[in-house]
Amino acid sequence: MLRLTVVDTRGATSVYAVDVRKAGDGHDGRVRARLYRDGSLVALSTLPARFAVPGGHIEVAVGGFGLRRCHYVRTDGSTSPLTPDPASAEGRRADLRRRHPRVSAMLGTMSFLFVFAGLCITVPQLAETITRIPPVAASIGVFQSPVQLPLGMNLLIGAAAVLGSTERALRMRSGWIDHLAS
Repeated sequence: MLRLTVVDTRGATSVYAVDVRKAGDGHDGRVRARLYRDGSLVALSTLPARFAVPGGHIEVAVGGFGLRRCHYVRTDGSTSPLTPDPASAEGRRADLRRRHPRVSAMLGTMSFLFVFAGLCITVPQLAETITRIPPVAASIGVFQSPVQLPLGMNLLIGAAAVLGSTERALRMRSGWIDHLAS
């Protein structure tokens, strides 16, 4: 859950919270965002979502590995990300970044490298598999992947890429590599 404290034009303070259940709702499996004001549900929307709040709106979008965007956009166009709940996994990752910035930076670099390595290994192998389909092979030929790894190594690299993607999702980071992987 991500939080935002807003002071309206009368000086009243409200805490808005956005909850996105990434696994989807139980009855139909669609991913929805819920907006709470001071603990009460005030809006529900499929994603991407845009919720009006005093002084602007909250934009929410989800990607393949977590939230792609959850920002407060002020009426002047400036933006700021919402703050993760300290008890959530995202909040604990933000706390690690605050308390141990070097460890956090090292984990961030490792997660990027894991995802990048996963893509570098998987894409050529996937291209080879696709070009072995008879109609594709007949029209463009068969691509021979320069990367030939045993199944165990492929599984290990795939697991590392998933861990790296999970860590990036916990940091609420989204970049070109995440868009390729999702």
